[in-house]
Amino acid sequence: MTRTRMRRGVWLACGLAWGQASQNLTFEVASVKPSPPIMANQRVYFGPPRGGPGTSDPSQITWSYATLKSVLLTAYDVKAYQVTAPAWFDTERYDLVVKVPAGATKEQVGVMWQNLLAERFGLTLHREPKEFQVEELVVAKGGSKLQETTWNPVTPLPEGPPQRDKSGGLASPGEIDTIMPRDNGAMVHVVARAQPISKLTVTLSNQLGRPVLDKTGLTGTFDYTLDYWFPLPVPPLGQPGPDTAPNAGEPGPDLVAAVQQQLGLQLVKSRAKLDVLIVDKAEKVPTSN
Repeated sequence: MTRTRMRRGVWLACGLAWGQASQNLTFEVASVKPSPPIMANQRVYFGPPRGGPGTSDPSQITWSYATLKSVLLTAYDVKAYQVTAPAWFDTERYDLVVKVPAGATKEQVGVMWQNLLAERFGLTLHREPKEFQVEELVVAKGGSKLQETTWNPVTPLPEGPPQRDKSGGLASPGEIDTIMPRDNGAMVHVVARAQPISKLTVTLSNQLGRPVLDKTGLTGTFDYTLDYWFPLPVPPLGQPGPDTAPNAGEPGPDLVAAVQQQLGLQLVKSRAKLDVLIVDKAEKVPTSN
C-alpha cells in the first residue's frame, strides 16, 4: 500500500517509484465524448458508473451522462463539499467507456481516472486545508440498531440501478430515496441494502449540507430504512439544513432525530480541517478519442 503526506503544499509519496507508477496507470482504451441532448420523454440513466473491479464486468466501465464533478469525486475519493470547481462541472455531461487492465484494483482505477482527467480535459488542481463545521456520526447510548446485511458478498453486484423485489424492497445492494411532498415539506423514505457506513454519511451530508464524519467504529455492510421529515425547499449541498425538531403539526421526526430513533446513531456537532481540491484549469471539450 502506498501512503502520502503533505508538506508545504507539496504531496510527497512513500513507496517504490510511486510517481512514475501512478503516471503509468491508464485505461487500455478510453472513449470520452459529450453526452447527446436529452429528448422529450426520453428515459436516461443518471446513476453511478457500471462495471469495473468488484462487479460482474471488471474489464469495462460504462458511465452515461456523467458530470465532471462526479468523475472528479470518484478519481480522488472525496466528497462534493471538498471540491471547488467551475459551475459547469455540475452541468456539462459526458459519456465514458473505458477498458480496465486485467487485475486492476479499485484504488488503481481511481488513479486511472485522475490521469484521464488530466489527459483528456487538461485538468490541473491543487489541495488546501479548510476548516468545516461538521457532524460526527457516533453510536448512541442505547447502541446501534443497524442490521448486518443478508446480502451474500460473494455474489457479483448487478449492473445498473438497484433491483426491487415484488414487495418494493431492495433485492440487490444500493439505496433508494423516495420523497413524498406535503403542504409545507416532505417525508423522505430511505431504503438501503448492503451499504457501508460511508454511504450513510454521504446521504446524511447531502441532506444536512455539511460534512458528516464516521466516528462509529462500525465495519461491514448494513440493511436499514430511515423515515424523516424535511421542510421544503430542500437546501442544496453546502447550505445548512434544519437543526431543530419538527413542529407539532409535522408528520414525523427531522433527520437528526430519525437517525437516533431509528438507527441508534447520533449526530454530534464539531469542527474539523479537511483537504479541499481546488480546480485551477479544465477544458469543457475533451480531446478526441
